[in-house]
Order: sequence, then C-alpha cells, then structure tokens
Amino acid sequence: MLYNICMVSDFFYPNMGGVESHLYHLSQRLIQRGHKVIIATHAYGNRTGIRYLTNGLKVYYVPTLVIHYEATLPVIYGFFPLLRNILIRENIDIIHGHGAFSALCQEAILHGKTMGYKVCFTDHSLFGFADASSILTNKLLKFTLSDIDHVICVSHTSKENTVLRAALSPKNVSVIPNAVVASQFKPDPSAADPNWITIVVISRLVYRKGTDLLVAIIPRICNMYRNVRFIIGGDGPKRIDLEQMREKHLLHDRIELLGSIKHHDVRNVLVQGNIFLNTSLTEAFCIAIVEAACAGLFVVSTKVGGVPEVLPSHMINYAMPEEDDLVIAISKAIHMIRYEEVKPSRFNDELKDMYSWSNVAERTEKVYDLISQTQQAPLIERLRRYYGCGLYAGKIFCMVMALDYLFWIFLEIMLPSHAIERAETFPYKQYRDCFNNRSFLLQEYKQEEEIETTEEEKLTREKRKIKE
Repeated sequence: MLYNICMVSDFFYPNMGGVESHLYHLSQRLIQRGHKVIIATHAYGNRTGIRYLTNGLKVYYVPTLVIHYEATLPVIYGFFPLLRNILIRENIDIIHGHGAFSALCQEAILHGKTMGYKVCFTDHSLFGFADASSILTNKLLKFTLSDIDHVICVSHTSKENTVLRAALSPKNVSVIPNAVVASQFKPDPSAADPNWITIVVISRLVYRKGTDLLVAIIPRICNMYRNVRFIIGGDGPKRIDLEQMREKHLLHDRIELLGSIKHHDVRNVLVQGNIFLNTSLTEAFCIAIVEAACAGLFVVSTKVGGVPEVLPSHMINYAMPEEDDLVIAISKAIHMIRYEEVKPSRFNDELKDMYSWSNVAERTEKVYDLISQTQQAPLIERLRRYYGCGLYAGKIFCMVMALDYLFWIFLEIMLPSHAIERAETFPYKQYRDCFNNRSFLLQEYKQEEEIETTEEEKLTREKRKIKE
C-alpha cells in the first residue's frame, strides 16, 4: 500500500549531521518505492518557504525561532495552524517525527494525534537519567510518546534506553539501523600521504562528542609517534580548546583543523587518512564510523551506546571513554596499519551489503503498514494515557492536550478543511522517465563521440601511412 508521508524534524539540510542524512536518504528510497514524501523543518537563514530536492522531494522550511544548535523554541500551539494547513494541503496519511531534541517533531506528534493521523517516531539519541536536562527531556518525551502509534530506534541499545525513558511497551518499539551509500565512499589508497600515518576526526566539536578527550590524547600520541598527524573536520564551541592545545604544544604541522565540512566533501577528507577516531561519550548508532570504514579507514572508537553493534570486530578497535585506554587503542591501530595487519580498502565490499537504505525503507514501510491498521483512540482514552504520566505532570499534560483539542475545533470552524487548496502531486513517474531518457541520451552521445574519435584516429593513421 502506498502512503503520503510527512517527515518532521528541526534537523535537515543545509545543516549537516546523522539525522539530516537519515531523513534525506530514507525519503529518497520511499519515493523510489512509490510513496509521496514531504519534509517539514524550520527555516535556515534565507532558505524559507517550499523547496524541491532530488526526485521531487518537497521541503517546507517553516519560519520559527531557533534557540540552540538548530533546535527551535517549543511554542506548542504556534505551529499547529501551519502544520494543519500542510497536512491537509498535501493529503498526508502518516506523520513521521525524527529526533527527541526536535520541538517541531514533538509538536507534530501531539497535533497529529489530535487531528486523527497515524504517527510514528524515530529516536536517534541516547539520554541519561540523572542530570536536570535529561530528566526534563525524558518527561516531555514520555508525554508525547504516551499516545504514539509506533517508535523506531536505530540500535538495540537505543531501544532499551527509549523504552525506559518513555515507559513504553517493547512490543511497540522496532529497531531499524541507519545505512550508508557505499558507492559514495569508495576507498582511494593513493590519496593518503605515504610519509605519514594520518588520523581523521570528523564530528561536531561539542562535549557530547568527546572533544575534551580528543584535546587530551592528541599531544600524547604526537609525542609517542613522530610520523602521525591529525586531520580534524567539524565545528562547534569546543573548537577553541583544540586551537589552544595546538598553540600550546606547537603542533601546527601535525594538526589540521578544517572547520565545517559539506557532506559531499566528507569522502575526500576521509580518504586522506589511515585511521578514523571517534571519541563520543554517548552514541545511539554513529553513522560516521560506517562511512569511514567504507572509505577504507580502520576505526578506533569509544565503546559507548550502540557503537558495538555497528561494525564487525576486525574493522574497529574499542576503548573505554578514558584518556589512557584511548591512547592504547590508537597505538594498537597505528601498529596494525604500519605492519599491514589489516586491509581497510576491502571494508567497502563487506559493508555495502550490510547497510542499505533500500532495506531501511522496506522495513520502515512495514511499520507504516502496521500503524495504518491501528484504530484511533477516543478522546477519553488519550486523556487517560496522559494522566498516567505523573502525579502533577499528568494533570498538566491533560490540560495541554484538552486545549490542543479545543484549538483544533476552533481551526476547523474558522478555516474548514474543504476551504484549504490541495497541492498537486509531483509527477514522480514523469520525472524519473525524463531523467532516465536524459541518462540514455547522454550515454548515446558519449558512444557517438567515442565512435567519432576512433574514426578520426583511423584516418590520421591512414594519412601517416600514405605520407610514409
């Protein structure tokens, strides 16, 4: 069965990251399988309104206030009228939210259930249970997921974490991992400098990604090995710590800071290295280590979250998120590369069959089939679920939900559904046919050029023979 799907998240291109990449590639594969997919995200600078991406992927860049790391300000009801207009205009069947940090996603889940849509959620992160921010986020997540149709996690560790945080039944949570386009990360052994063993780091330079650990271990590794250098890509508030460390230890010739990197340039950076280093303190899946292994790099990573589920043991060295343990793991990796105990250039062939976006889309489609058969819970049942979220929080959540329902009734009276103009469906089949014809014509043109060049070469040879 084919569906009209609305993906909702604060995190999408032109911002770079794992959630953004997941959203884009999953949407593309679902479109190839015949579904209609749109994405709703917040505006990025001048990028507002409606934009079309490859294969007719339609993106709504909604004008909202961004407060921290591309996360929007939670306004609860301010997004409702615009979201309702988008859902009705595009004839949406299923709302698919991404990211626990995304306020747009949480609001879309609440409003979508109020309007009677089928809703699912993909969790891309791990959270603790002790600090204040985690407690608050977990309570809000429990509120929004109390009435969810289904939840998807990117690893089994992430599933356990989400089930505990949101008090969900494990039966309503599926595990569908991330994937990688292996053809975009083909290894190139000739790109690495043979005079150096190059360690590549590509991540957001924030505390959660273990930048403090990186600052501590780089001087030690550089002192131990004279032929080791670092290439660091990414940006964030911790970049100043790396710059200060480089200045303090006079490592300008050993550490290269590239700053923010566009996704299409990631492969060109990766192939310059021999080892990929991930120092994250928490990670649900870590698609970066899969991309690095595909590009022909041996991986050293902290053994946290869902990382141990990602790569086979011969592709990666694990370390505890501690300075000494990381130095030992990196030293072992340097020894393995120096004496050619591993052949990272062969990793691409193994991983292209293990991680496929087509497989992810197929499994996600089964989740859509499952939730499309569920019945909409009556209002009193929804209130009962929210009431069970806590002694005081439950009452507040019921008030929020009741007001949301009244606001929906108000919108239906002021702007009825039949008064909203329906958007025309993008001609996906016509676009694909046109693209295929164009590719076919380009191939024919190249073949004709090759024939012409061969004929010209023959004529020049014959002329040379006649002259001789």
